Amino acid sequence: MDRRTALTTVLAAPFLLPTLARAADGPAKIRELYEKNGDFSPFARNATGQRILFEGFMAPPLKAESRFFVLTKRPMAVCPFCETEAEWPDDILAIYSKRIVDVEPFNVKLAVSGDLTLGAYKDPDTGFLSMARLLNATYERA
Repeated sequence: MDRRTALTTVLAAPFLLPTLARAADGPAKIRELYEKNGDFSPFARNATGQRILFEGFMAPPLKAESRFFVLTKRPMAVCPFCETEAEWPDDILAIYSKRIVDVEPFNVKLAVSGDLTLGAYKDPDTGFLSMARLLNATYERA
């Protein structure tokens, strides 16, 4: 390495390091919450109670004017509860917002953050059972 390359590298480092750190702190993946056997992963157990960012798609809502929706890894055009042929994906996350959810088109990617909570919970309004969910969630188009 010549002096010019070394000097450029040293001068650029303060600008590159924050970029690398932000990339490492990107959105979590829903699949990272579970082990292959269905147990919660170490990541999920360590992140419980923390505000976590996920990206995904809003599944068609279960009912109008709800504070709840389901985040999916891939877009889903039909409600899996409404279509008996449809297969509900393994990688879903229940999202609970403080406000009424503004329904987004099924193919618009969302960035969702909220407080991760683990353990079986059956929603009293919808009957939806979730093992993992985000509470106090906020979301916007990604």
